Amino acid sequence: MTGYLLKNCAAVVVDEGNGPTVLRNVDLLTEGPAIKAIGTGLAEGEIPGGTTEIDADGWFVYPGLVNTHHHFFQCFVRNRADLDWTKLSVIEWLDRIYPVFSRLDEDCFYHSSVTAMAELIKHGCTTAFDHQYNFPRHAGKRLIDRQFEAADLFGMRFHAGRGGNSLPKSEGSTIPDEMLETTDEFIDDCARLIDAYHDAKPFSMRQVVVSPCQPVNSYRETFVESVRLARDRGVLLHTHVGEGESPVMEARYGKRTVDYLEEIGFAGPDTFYAHCWELSHDELRRMAASGTGVSHCPEPVYLVGAEVTDIPAMAAFGLRVGLGCDGAASNDNSNLMHCLHSGYMLQCLVSSTREHPVPPPADFLAYATTGGASLLGRNDIGRLAPGMAADLFAIDTRRMDYVGTRHDPLSLIPRVGIGSATDMTMINGRIVWQDGAFAGLDEHKLFADAEQALAGIAM
Repeated sequence: MTGYLLKNCAAVVVDEGNGPTVLRNVDLLTEGPAIKAIGTGLAEGEIPGGTTEIDADGWFVYPGLVNTHHHFFQCFVRNRADLDWTKLSVIEWLDRIYPVFSRLDEDCFYHSSVTAMAELIKHGCTTAFDHQYNFPRHAGKRLIDRQFEAADLFGMRFHAGRGGNSLPKSEGSTIPDEMLETTDEFIDDCARLIDAYHDAKPFSMRQVVVSPCQPVNSYRETFVESVRLARDRGVLLHTHVGEGESPVMEARYGKRTVDYLEEIGFAGPDTFYAHCWELSHDELRRMAASGTGVSHCPEPVYLVGAEVTDIPAMAAFGLRVGLGCDGAASNDNSNLMHCLHSGYMLQCLVSSTREHPVPPPADFLAYATTGGASLLGRNDIGRLAPGMAADLFAIDTRRMDYVGTRHDPLSLIPRVGIGSATDMTMINGRIVWQDGAFAGLDEHKLFADAEQALAGIAM
C-alpha cells in the first residue's frame, strides 16, 4: 500500500477531536487513504516500504476544506455584464438568468463541474457538495451521473445534492416550465442515484443528498416525499432557506420557511440549510435545538447586496455551521479558501451592529473543515489525525506574502487571505494537485473542452 512522508513540515494543523492545535517541525505519514502518523522523527519501522518522501520544509499543512453548498452548472454564467445584480431587480435578474440555465445541455453540466472542481482543488478543497437543481428536459436525467464522472477524473470526494423544482411559474415560482419536474420524477431519480452511487462506508468518495431546491419553488408534497425517502434510505436532506423568501412563504402558507419545514419534518441532525441570512434569533435557536445545520455562503453578499449572515448569533446558539462557495450566479469563483477570508472580514465589518462577538479567525477555518464534515455527516474527514482520511493541502510559506504572518497558522487564511493556489492538494491519500499541475491531466485540454462546450450554447 503506497503512501507519502511529508518530511519536516513547518506547521501541521492537527485535531485529535478536541479542537485544532499546531505542531511545528513535524513529519506527516500517510498510508493508503489514511493518515498513519504525525510527529517528530518518525522511526524507520513506522514507514512502510514504497513510501514516497517529500521535502515539506516551509510548508504549512492544513486539513482539506469541505465545501457544503455550490451550483457547479452556474460556472458557465460568469462575469456577465448583462446579468449584473447591481443593475437589475431580483425579479428582473431571475427572469434573465433562468432562461439561460434552461438552455444548458448534458455536456455543459459535465464541463461546468470539471471547471468548478478544478478551481476548488487548486485552493485546498478536498470534499465538495454540489446542489444540482437544474434539470432542463432536453438535457436528460443523467446530469449528476456526469458530475460523478467529473469527480472521478480528479479523484475528488463528492457529495451530490440531487435538487429539483416542481411548482410551475403560473402558481408563483420563478422556474421556467423547461426546468420543472413532477414530485414523482424527482423522487424516483433521487432513489436511482442513491442506489447507484451512495456509499456510506468510511473514506467514501461518493454520497447522495436529497435536496429539493427551495420550498418557495416546489409543492409541499415534494418536501414531504423527500423526507420520507431520505429517512428510509439513511441519507441527508438539504435545501435553500432564509434568503429572502420567508415573506413570500408567509403570504402563501401563513408561516415562515423554518416553521413550514419543521412542520414537514425537514429538519434535524440529518438536515442542513443553505444561507439563512434573514432568520430571526428565535428561528436560529430552534434550529440549534433540532440539530439542523447551516451552510454559510459569505461571498454572495457582495453581489446580491443581502444583509451579512449573523454568524456570531449562530455560534452563540450552538448551531452547526459549514462554509460554501454558492454558485456563480451570486459568486463568480469557486474558491472556498477565499470564502474563509471573506466570511471573517464581513463579520468584522458589521460587528458593531451585532449582539454577539465575532468568533475568532480560527473558528472560520473550523467552519470550512470540521464544520463542513459535520454538515455532511462525516467523521472521517475535516481533521488531520492518525486514522482520518488523508485529505489535506500544503502552502509553502517561504515567500514574501507570508513575512510576519507565520506565527499563527490557524488565523492565516481567514485573517490574511491566500492569494495563490496551494503547493499541493491531497485527497484520500492521493496527490491530485502539485506544483501547478493536476496529476495525470492536461489542464490546457480541460480548458479547451470546457470552452468548446460553453460556445455551443447560445447565451
